Amino acid sequence: MENQELDQFKPKIVGFLCNWCTYAAADLAGSSKMEIDPALTVIRVMCSSRVDHNLVLTTFFSGADGVLIAGCHPGDCHYGAGNYYARRRYALLKKVMESLGLESERLKLSWISAAEGNRYAEVVNGFSDKIRQLGPNPINKMSGL
Repeated sequence: MENQELDQFKPKIVGFLCNWCTYAAADLAGSSKMEIDPALTVIRVMCSSRVDHNLVLTTFFSGADGVLIAGCHPGDCHYGAGNYYARRRYALLKKVMESLGLESERLKLSWISAAEGNRYAEVVNGFSDKIRQLGPNPINKMSGL
């Protein structure tokens, strides 16, 4: 992709945020007026373990350039072991994405507690920068999205 096209590229990033931790951190970051990249569309889920393979792949095939899954730190899950399930799905999804021709860097898993508004802003802004470097989702070009 040429530099001029990269400068004009506005990524579409979908974030699936755990209701109990990361969504609260997003709220804290917003109420603290932290700079957060507006490329992220937030979807609140009750637990990061509820984000399954089909949901992530459908998000990419629907035109998203990146997907962020964020939940409670391991051992702090409101539902016990939910984030361990999320971590296993994430590892498998990375392999599936590569087999589909998608860069695995387009998917990010992060643990952010409710008190970590600063970390939330850092993760979102860093991930947005990474997606800008990668450019548009290659599936979009193939499907005409």
